[in-house]
Amino acid sequence: MKVGVVTFPGTLDDVDAQRAVRIAGHEAVALWHADADLRGVDAVILPGGFSYGDYLRCGAISRFAPVMTEVIAAAGRGMPVLGICNGFQILCESHLLPGALVRNDHQKFVCRDQPLVIENNRTAWTNAYAQGAEITIVLKNGEGGFVADTETLDRLEGEGRVVARYLGTNPNGSLRGIAGITNEAGNVVGLMPHPEHAVEDLTGSGTDGRGFFDSVAGWAALAAATLG
Repeated sequence: MKVGVVTFPGTLDDVDAQRAVRIAGHEAVALWHADADLRGVDAVILPGGFSYGDYLRCGAISRFAPVMTEVIAAAGRGMPVLGICNGFQILCESHLLPGALVRNDHQKFVCRDQPLVIENNRTAWTNAYAQGAEITIVLKNGEGGFVADTETLDRLEGEGRVVARYLGTNPNGSLRGIAGITNEAGNVVGLMPHPEHAVEDLTGSGTDGRGFFDSVAGWAALAAATLG
């Protein structure tokens, strides 16, 4: 598959995401924030970083980048889209996902290996995992607390749209320990931790994150079988 990785001014994990894509056996395609063309990709990743310096709010300016017009339209047609950390913030600002990400409740940047449980393995980015799988991947954020009103939280829970939840101590004050969510169709996923930093043993972070990048091919096969 051709997987596009978007670079905004201030993005810092785009190269890591591209490497994770290649390790999973896909072709990584670099996409630039100012381009209104997705270059024929089959899926898109919005990587972590500090897009546009996180001015106004994290992801608030990126939402209006020309490339996001195309990403929003493609997501509406069913294209898999993964937002990691700052990418998650951009997805919320773009209204592709509900809720928002706010300052960590302890007001400090956190960087650590973080245990998670996969609560929904029926998405474009998690189908390579077993339901209930416990994994450990890198978490690094200053504004990673997921918040939403009670009605939205209840809906996400009731519809099974919580993709991943923190295990152990809540690292940033996310309501109900939510680490990642999906849209109703399952093609758009936002995740605060960084799976791209846990795809090979060489880095010392293990390979628990690779399933996110392996999953997108499984989703394509499932969609093709459904259409066929």
